[in-house]
Amino acid sequence: MHIHLISAILVSTVNISLVFRYFLDAKLENTKSKKKNSQFIVRLNDMERTEFVELCEELDTSAAREVRRFIRCFIAENKKQT
Repeated sequence: MHIHLISAILVSTVNISLVFRYFLDAKLENTKSKKKNSQFIVRLNDMERTEFVELCEELDTSAAREVRRFIRCFIAENKKQT
């Protein structure tokens, strides 16, 4: 009985490991294709920039992440219209 239980645990562990490896490989592949290799320079008013960065920090995010999110949403919303 213990051998069957151990076998079942080992099989489950191997299956979980394979699933994890599959998702990890997919995430790595996705990361490679979306490498951040460009910059976008924006001129802002000092007060607006400071307020934006402070708000991002309060929300536990970064200004860059939120700007990227805005750009992705903007593209997705407007790509459908054209």
